[in-house]
Amino acid sequence: MKSLSEYLDLAAQAHGHLCAGQVLGVRLAMLGLRELGIDDPVAERKRLVTYVEIDRCVTDAVALVANCRLGKRALKFRDWGKVAATFIDLKTGRAVRIAAKESSKQAAREMFPELEKEAGQQKAYAQLSDEILFDKKWVSVQVPAEDLPGFKGPRVVCAECGEGINFKREIVRDGRTLCRACAGERYYKPAD
Repeated sequence: MKSLSEYLDLAAQAHGHLCAGQVLGVRLAMLGLRELGIDDPVAERKRLVTYVEIDRCVTDAVALVANCRLGKRALKFRDWGKVAATFIDLKTGRAVRIAAKESSKQAAREMFPELEKEAGQQKAYAQLSDEILFDKKWVSVQVPAEDLPGFKGPRVVCAECGEGINFKREIVRDGRTLCRACAGERYYKPAD
């Protein structure tokens, strides 16, 4: 595993800047990997699946350290608005969920009261112990076969719009195969 400073340099480069969320995300992912005993996620890229629970700076750092990407099907996003990630070792079946403690913000303020909030958080998050920053919980996660990296499954076509659907994401309603948008889960509205 790289050092904290090496990961922070890479995170700043990948994300476009270094911020408190990046520092927290790097630390969170490093802890998750250490707990699972995964020292080199690049060399063992199909061994790890990571669920992230927020779409903020933290997630970019977690993805970088864990070497998990959406396009490789190793990064899963749950929009729960929580600074947390669950790391699943597909080889052993073990999974650990790491969540930032809400109290870590106050700990950062107390550690560096003279600094502006962002600068103080960056510096404190790099130095505070894992026990102060995070809650760690061993969990059980059943990753469906269709969500695993490398899964090859049938492609079906939506009976309504004619678009292809991969990875068993279709919905069958009244005997018709529909994509989620045509089944009513559309996040967009056609412009008229």
